[in-house]
Amino acid sequence: MSSIVTRFAPSPTGLLHAGNYRTAVFAYLFARKEGGKFVVRIEDTDKERSKKEYEENILESLQWLNLGYDILYRQSDNTKRHEELLNKLIAEDKAYVSKEEAGEGKRDEVIRFRNPGQQVSFEDMVRGTISFDTTELGDFVIARSASLPVFHFAVVVDDADEGVTHVIRGEDHISNTPRQILIAKALGFAIPIYVHLPLVLGGDRSKLSKRAGAKALTSYRDMGYLPEAMINYLALLGWHPEDEKELFTTEELVQAFTLDRVQKSAGTFDETKLRWFNREHIKRLSDYAFAERLEEYMKQMGEELPPYTATVIPLLKERSETLLQAMDALEEGEFDFLKPGFEAPGESLLLQGAMAEKGAVIRHFTALESLLGGLSDEEFTAEKVKETIFPYATEAGRAAVLWPMRVALSGKKKSPDPFTLAGLMGKEETLKRLQAALLVLKS
Repeated sequence: MSSIVTRFAPSPTGLLHAGNYRTAVFAYLFARKEGGKFVVRIEDTDKERSKKEYEENILESLQWLNLGYDILYRQSDNTKRHEELLNKLIAEDKAYVSKEEAGEGKRDEVIRFRNPGQQVSFEDMVRGTISFDTTELGDFVIARSASLPVFHFAVVVDDADEGVTHVIRGEDHISNTPRQILIAKALGFAIPIYVHLPLVLGGDRSKLSKRAGAKALTSYRDMGYLPEAMINYLALLGWHPEDEKELFTTEELVQAFTLDRVQKSAGTFDETKLRWFNREHIKRLSDYAFAERLEEYMKQMGEELPPYTATVIPLLKERSETLLQAMDALEEGEFDFLKPGFEAPGESLLLQGAMAEKGAVIRHFTALESLLGGLSDEEFTAEKVKETIFPYATEAGRAAVLWPMRVALSGKKKSPDPFTLAGLMGKEETLKRLQAALLVLKS
């Protein structure tokens, strides 16, 4: 294993959205590509705003995405170390206690960093050399008390203690970097490599945020999105592969990912595009894998997979953008016509529209029965059925032949094409339903 260590350091002060997890995806992919470690650190030192349910949601989201971490830390577990190093800086006159006005005649004690006023420059792997004149920062606060360090101090100590080599985070943290470099130098720590990612924007081109209505990541799980589709989509928000390829498995992303392909320009989170990615990843699943995913999803939603679903899985997989859409189709009876023993509603549907010409439809169904009867059970596929009856339908009029056939097989005005239906039902059931329709027409 290499010495590379990355981290994802969320605060459990609210539900995190997709833009937050894009950072986790990049940190994970880089660590795995380099054979290093991926660390998750829950930054929970804000006791008033940190909630256990938010931390649980973070870990649940990472588990759903299959972003396995090597080590889990909680910032609150390192408070003694924070206090020790704060006192060290004070003892070395690199920090000092300052009494500050707190309003209504009160004075609070805070700890300020004694800023040496240096020019700070660092190499950002996305933006190149970035320089700051730190004299403008003044003596900034690094703790509210010896046991209450602020963000800038705690993250520097934690990153050093955890051996973080690459700090991968959003570009909105660039302004924090000079303070953190000054603190790290004062403590004698190595300076990590910084990678500031472009922002993720919403549809209105503003920063994706909870306040702007961004959804929690787990809501996409509940809407039936696949984790590998979400990772694939998030990886392309700010990173561009060497070719124009869009669809990746997570393993392929690990192999392809490099930080030098991270872009400077912001990416826009587009749910329409995400649905496209999800549909493509669903299509990539085997029928068996799709059935397993759908069954697991329906159990999580408190539903059960209908017993006849195996027959419709190929069609359902082809037509669904999300697992929720597939579940809804089953629950709304869209494929009830595939149930064993299903009987079409009869003339209420059978004799509508093109079927008003009973004599013609009877002739067509008789011809179809003869044509399809010549196929063996083994060759009775959608493709072979189409090849067998399409010449006749073309000659007699496709609408006049195929529309009545589709209704006779499904009992519905809207359903898959008759070739697909016949392939799903098989020879025996297809002929049985055509014969039942003929009986209705002749009565």
